[in-house]
Amino acid sequence: MSIGASAGSFGFASESILLIFAWLVILFFWRKNSFKSLDNIPGPPTDSIWTGNTTKFFTRHGAAFQSHIALNYGPVVRMHGLFGRSILYISDPQALHNILIKEEPIYQESAMFIKSNYLQFGRGLLATLGEQHRKQRKMLNPVFSVNHMRRLIPVFYNVVHRLRDGMAAEVGKGAQELDVLHWFGRAALELIGQGGLGYSFDPLTEQIPNAYGDAIKEVTPTSQALDLPRRLLPLVDEVGPAWLRRAVLQILPSRTVRKALRVVDTMDMASKEVYEAKKAAITAGDEALLNWIGEGKDIMSVLMKANMEASDEDRLPEEEVIGQMTTLMFAATDTTSNTLCRILYLLATHPDVQQELREELQAAGAAENLAYDELNKLPLLDAVCRETIRLYPTVTLSTRMPIQDTTLSLGEPVIGKDGAIMKEIMIPKGTEIVIGTLGCNANKNLWGEDALKWKPRRWIKGLPAAVTDSPIPGVYSNLMTFLGGKRACIGFKFSEMEMKVVLSVMVSTFVFELTGKPITWNVAGVWYPTVGMESNNPEMPIKVRLYKGASA
Repeated sequence: MSIGASAGSFGFASESILLIFAWLVILFFWRKNSFKSLDNIPGPPTDSIWTGNTTKFFTRHGAAFQSHIALNYGPVVRMHGLFGRSILYISDPQALHNILIKEEPIYQESAMFIKSNYLQFGRGLLATLGEQHRKQRKMLNPVFSVNHMRRLIPVFYNVVHRLRDGMAAEVGKGAQELDVLHWFGRAALELIGQGGLGYSFDPLTEQIPNAYGDAIKEVTPTSQALDLPRRLLPLVDEVGPAWLRRAVLQILPSRTVRKALRVVDTMDMASKEVYEAKKAAITAGDEALLNWIGEGKDIMSVLMKANMEASDEDRLPEEEVIGQMTTLMFAATDTTSNTLCRILYLLATHPDVQQELREELQAAGAAENLAYDELNKLPLLDAVCRETIRLYPTVTLSTRMPIQDTTLSLGEPVIGKDGAIMKEIMIPKGTEIVIGTLGCNANKNLWGEDALKWKPRRWIKGLPAAVTDSPIPGVYSNLMTFLGGKRACIGFKFSEMEMKVVLSVMVSTFVFELTGKPITWNVAGVWYPTVGMESNNPEMPIKVRLYKGASA
């Protein structure tokens, strides 16, 4: 190459860099000016003019900072996002009701959320908006009803009994330290496999390779490691054809990006294989479905049959049905297994509550095949589950974004930095709003001075009137853990029943104790535990032994 050509290339590169830098500067000041109406809302100082508070709030080590934002500033907090953009953390119940229910059409999921979920899981519930989302949810609602949960309870018990047998084999000769996240992750995958797909992934009584399960476990830590690139996704996701974008990702010098591609490919391939096999069975008739686990009563069999029989107007394309499958497999695995690990850790920390729960479960015979309605009547079991998801929600990064300039009314006034009392807030179009799940669930004005303490008995004694009278829009038990409105978690009954069956069998059979190892809970799309802060390997070591007199 000639010197002149080299100089020309260098000049072009320099000009390109200067143009990009100039664009970022313009974007920064434009954002800053656009969101000036939010400057009076209290919040933490910015950490960087480019990344704001995002590297503190959205990082996997952001637990302490998230608690600080949720509990120490009030019902509305202003944070700083990328390029000077404002982010609001809102935990005021009335404001959340307006956002999620009353004015839901104005407050939509962000483009980053929709696009990244589409790339990971396909066109399922987490990757659709508006009428498309409504059609999908209408088709899925019947399979997540209480009546359907009643039919699935024997499947749940069958899987969890195999989990019990597998763990009992490990501790049969004495107490052992077990990674309960590994065991519960396997069980959660098998529960949604059998109850959701009519398909078995794992016998649980022995260790077998499971590429699908391994891929699903990698989704959360991998996505979290790519949080910043995911935030920039809406700027580049439509640049060039899909094959070119994928080719660029494949040559990037990033192990995390390559791992993400491998995880997505594995989930997609497995979901399509199960879908095609099930479609062939449904087409062959009910007799063919009898060869499947659950004999065609699983969620996807019911959904696929209903979709085939639906009118042209309501029928979902195959791409969207497969998207539901991958979405459900992920959503029903990490959320429940990670919450169960949190519950076991708390029970190990409070052995008196663990023993009291064990006595309640054994008296009811809950380790065997207790009916759905009978299991739901056990007060301490119910209280332990509710109190844990109140104080330790596994999802704290849910966001909304207004599609137009709007005014948000508040239930509790915000005192501005200049002392002004604000009963409503002018929110510019495109402002990122974090749904303040923890801030609402642990609000001392609602829950009392002991709101930050794990006290299951508060649910047995009765909730404060401040809670029951508040317009909290949560779909479940005055809590924001499963969100509310049209985009609330559709599978919360499935998750609740799964937790109760697992705890009924496990706590009746085993004693759980702390190991002394430091457990860190990492912020992600779904929070996950690790040993210490350095490791990013999801695990939860607990000392496990058979309860005296328990039969496994």
